[in-house]
Amino acid sequence: MGSLALITTLLILSVIGGGSAVEYSVTNTAENTPGGTKFNNVIGAEYSQQTLAAASDFIWGIFQQTNPADRKSFDRVSLFIDVFDEVEFKDAPAYASNNEIHWNGNGNRDEQLLYLNEGIADFVRLKAGYPAPGWEGPGKGDRWDEGYSVTARFLEYCDGLKSGFVAELNKKLRDSYSPNFFQDLLGKSVDTLWAEYKATYAN
Repeated sequence: MGSLALITTLLILSVIGGGSAVEYSVTNTAENTPGGTKFNNVIGAEYSQQTLAAASDFIWGIFQQTNPADRKSFDRVSLFIDVFDEVEFKDAPAYASNNEIHWNGNGNRDEQLLYLNEGIADFVRLKAGYPAPGWEGPGKGDRWDEGYSVTARFLEYCDGLKSGFVAELNKKLRDSYSPNFFQDLLGKSVDTLWAEYKATYAN
């Protein structure tokens, strides 16, 4: 498992939240493979647990969840190092289920919400200083809800208009989803905000 995959799994915590006394576990089921051996030798379970805990604190700060009551309650987060066919990863974003980190395809969620969730995860990664090589730069993309780096950059722009915007948006997404959340929080429709964002970075 590469460092990019580990960083991505850490960002899943932005979706699942967390309680106060969380236990972090790491299981390497690929110890007899080159990747599993490299994980043990270069990263290791202890460092991964420390990193998961530090990532939790960082993400709770991003989402302004300083009070444990504001977080989704759970006792354990498990990280699994597994062997997957490369084809499985082609279009497979990471996701969390039962407080375990896994990888999965698009699932059955609303497409716009799916890509907004991916954008929020990449926004956290952006704020942590881990943009991936090849990420779209500010102002790029055709739609605000393309997901991943395009949506992350747009959310960064919106957060610049109102500090804490993404934290407030994340809170709203707990119960439902509507593109009107942008209007509620910033006083403009998401389409207007997207047009202004594009104009800001126009060459």
